[in-house]
Order: sequence, then structure tokens, then C-alpha cells
Amino acid sequence: MITTVGVPKEIKTQEYRVAMTPDGVREFERTGIDVFVETGAGQGASFSDDDYRAAGATIVPTAADAWSQQMVVKVKEPKAEEFAYLRRDLTLFTYLHLAAYPEVAKALIGSGCTALAYETVQLSGGALPLLAPMSEVAGRLAPQMGAHYLERHNGGRGVLMGGAPGVQPAKVVVLGAGNVGWNSAWIAAGMEAEVVLFDKNLDRLRWVDQINKGRIVTLASNRGALERNIADADLVIGAVLVAGGRAPVVVTEDMVRTMKPGAVIVDVAIDQGGCIETIHETTHAEPVYELHGVLHYGVGNMPGAVPHTSTYALTNATLPYQLELAGLGVAAACKRDHSLALGLNTHGGNVTNAPVAEFLGTDFVEPLLAVG
Repeated sequence: MITTVGVPKEIKTQEYRVAMTPDGVREFERTGIDVFVETGAGQGASFSDDDYRAAGATIVPTAADAWSQQMVVKVKEPKAEEFAYLRRDLTLFTYLHLAAYPEVAKALIGSGCTALAYETVQLSGGALPLLAPMSEVAGRLAPQMGAHYLERHNGGRGVLMGGAPGVQPAKVVVLGAGNVGWNSAWIAAGMEAEVVLFDKNLDRLRWVDQINKGRIVTLASNRGALERNIADADLVIGAVLVAGGRAPVVVTEDMVRTMKPGAVIVDVAIDQGGCIETIHETTHAEPVYELHGVLHYGVGNMPGAVPHTSTYALTNATLPYQLELAGLGVAAACKRDHSLALGLNTHGGNVTNAPVAEFLGTDFVEPLLAVG
């Protein structure tokens, strides 16, 4: 059993989310597990130190104090300046996206740290319960960001998403009909844009079509159809996910070259390398760059723009798993809950998630064998 949990302040550029709310602290405290929150950790999400104290947390002055606990819960992957806090007797539970951040994987392996990734916790039916809430938030943000950068003073074509009476609306192409893509398409359609949603899964497209009654155009993903629609798009939203692995490149540089000047790309898959060949990660401070006349938005922590909403959305999903890990310990929790075993990415210097090991080119050790 884990008896102490640390909640450090996020240090990624303009990341304002926090891994635990005061209500979460209350749940831990009633089970006899002490929570240590770094001062100011919740400020960006509108939670004060006093809110955490009232719930039973101990407020600690430094990141080192929070990281010194038996288990640390975060939102984003450790940054280079946090690598020194990693150690063999630490359990870390956060988003890792190791396929996109191999330097983080190297640090975790080298430290022997036990690290579980929110994004690879997977239910028996294939659902990703800890990725879904942020996928929904990022998906809903994507058309909003795209609409912003389509405005001429922001560098775009000067196109209004919904058009106007007698004027054609923006054409939005969404790649992938999972949680991100479906939410993106739904919000873009609500903004009265012309929306085309691509996916290889015809059953998923059939579901979207039934829900939207034809309001969103659904197309089977193939190179020819993609080339035609990308060239005609005002906004392209990348939403292709491979659990634990790098996102496949769906839009090539040649396709980007055919896009209209001032068109916008928002690649929500950037956390896993991106599905647009010309994308690289950006920040909230400098969210876009221009290449081939097209604005590229590749912010890796999009939900950080709405931290109050996204913190609640995330912690509603993560808290039960955090409590299970702390209450049972890593080995017992993984043996009892196969979804948590799939969430285990590193332990004792071993890579314990198959897709992550394949991408990193390292040996894979079964998670239940690793934890004993």
C-alpha cells in the first residue's frame, strides 16, 4: 500500500491543469493516505492552497517535497528539469506519450521508476478511459482554435466557419472518427461549417451518420479521397490515434502543398508525433507557424487552455485509478485490474507496454512479470 501521494505543480509551458482537485484530496484523506500538494499547484485551474488545506492536504513549498512522496500524480510527462526527481522507489501516474517523447522514456528506464501512463490504461473492449476526457476537450477545442486562426488578422484566409446567408461556409476535414475526431466534427457542424469526417472503420462512420442524420459527411479513408478533400479544405483537423504508439502520417507534405493559402491545420495527434507530415509541436505561447502558406497549430497540451474544465474532466476519470493504485500498491492493483496493467509503461528499468517497446526499439517485459 502507498501511504503518501505528491501533487507537483505542472511546469510545461502554459500548462495550468492539476492532477488532483480538493475533492480528490478528500477521497484520499478518508482512506488514510496523506496528500502533499506543492504550493500554487492548483492556482491555474482556480483552486487555492486554502481549498486544498480545507480538504486535508499538506501544502509543501517546493516541487522536491511533492516529488519525494511514494506516488506522484501529474498531468503531463516529466520535463528535463524534473528527471532528477525520478527514482526506483517512485510510482508515477500521468500522461507520458513515450512514443512522442523518447527522452522521457530514457529517463524513466534509467531511473528504474514505476511509471503508468493515463493514455495506455485500456478496458477490455478497447476503450481508453483516461484518454477519453481530454480527447473530448481537445476535440471540442480544435474547431474553436481553427476558427480563430482562419480569421485574417490571425494569418488565415479570412473565412467564417458558418459562412453567411448566400455565402459558402468553411470546409472542415477531420481525420479520424474516434473521441477527438467525433467531438471536433460535432462542434464544427454546430458552427455550421461543411464537415467531412474520414475514418477506416466503416462501422464507426455508420454510427456517426446515424447520429447526425447526414449533417456530417462521412468518407472511407483512402489516398485519393484524402487528396481531393485536403486540397479543398479551409481547416484540417488531425485526430488519428494509435494507443501507446506513434500516430501514423496521414497527410503528406505534398498534400499540404496543395492546400489553399491561409488554410489552417490543427493536429491534435501531436502528443503522439502528429498525423500531418509537416507538423511539429508548438506551445500556447507560440501556437502556430506557417509552412507552404498553411498555418500549422501543434500545441501538445491543448486542454491546458481551459484548465478548470479539463482538470475536472480528467480527475473525474483518473481518481478511481489513483485510489486503486495507492490502496492496493502497484503489483496488486495491476494483478486485480488488467486495464491498469496495460497502463504500466516502465518498471525497474524495463519497458512493460508492448506498443511503446516496439516504437522505442527496446525489449518488452510483460507487466505482471515485471511487478512480480
